[in-house]
Amino acid sequence: MKLVVTVVGRDRVGIIAAVTKILADNNVNILSINQNIMDGFFNMILLAEASESTIKLVDLQKALHEQGEEIGVQIKTQHQDIFDVMHKI
Repeated sequence: MKLVVTVVGRDRVGIIAAVTKILADNNVNILSINQNIMDGFFNMILLAEASESTIKLVDLQKALHEQGEEIGVQIKTQHQDIFDVMHKI
């Protein structure tokens, strides 16, 4: 299953490390990552493969959401199919 993880918030040290550590700890492989900083705001979109992971999507979403609250950013995690449908023009 492919996942899309989006992260938005004020820039600070350690955002990428915090997100990718949770993914690595749960055997989720990063396929692509793109991030930028504009006027002090951090924005990242990450595509990941979770087929080798044993964590349920809802549990991964919760872990990433809680990590986001801890570091002051908003982290959303969705199945790629849902993300694609929501962002069709």
